[in-house]
Amino acid sequence: MLTRKQHELLMFIHHHLETTGFSPSFDEMKDGLDLRSKSGVHRLITALEERGFLRRRAHRARALEVVRLPPQKMSSDIPHNSGHSLRSVNSLSEPFADSLSRKVPLLGNIAAGHPKEAIGETTSYIDVPTDILHSGPHYAVKVSGDSMSDAGILDGDIAIIRLGSTFDNGDIVVALVDKAEATLKKIRKRGNSIALEPCNPLYETKIFGADRVEVQGTLSGLIRSYRK
Repeated sequence: MLTRKQHELLMFIHHHLETTGFSPSFDEMKDGLDLRSKSGVHRLITALEERGFLRRRAHRARALEVVRLPPQKMSSDIPHNSGHSLRSVNSLSEPFADSLSRKVPLLGNIAAGHPKEAIGETTSYIDVPTDILHSGPHYAVKVSGDSMSDAGILDGDIAIIRLGSTFDNGDIVVALVDKAEATLKKIRKRGNSIALEPCNPLYETKIFGADRVEVQGTLSGLIRSYRK
């Protein structure tokens, strides 16, 4: 269920991709939807990502991908003459704000052991309880390995990751090493170096130059299936 502005932006991006082969710039989206600022565009894109309609390709400029299109008729449409401000319309039209779960894209496996090939594209979507989510977009990865076992992260767990590149020392993050290998580790920045620390004494801390490591999100929560 989309708000009118979310639907308009999604169709604007879809049409631009169909006609030019690449996604529009933030300025083009702002002008195309007659928005006052690019921050409004950012909020709409984030909402469309969370609902599984859009996907941003990491490390590429102007790289939006339309994952799916909504039905032609939107039950959430609000008439233009409703008199509500943008903020109040959005707050009235957020069906996920008070729900118990939200759909989050599952991006395959992540190594909790030795770094492995970078995680791939969305394979499916899973329902995640909202009480383990923060603001902004999230994604999920299946944990492979036991290097984070002392932090309570076990092989086979589903790690819920808040998308973003910022972190505090000691956070557990998804780290992309040399743009090729991804791992789930505790991170510490020391000068121009990045330490990726396991939480299992059987594994060693790895030290990399800061320019070799890209943080692609911080751990928000875990989902575990009980297995006998």
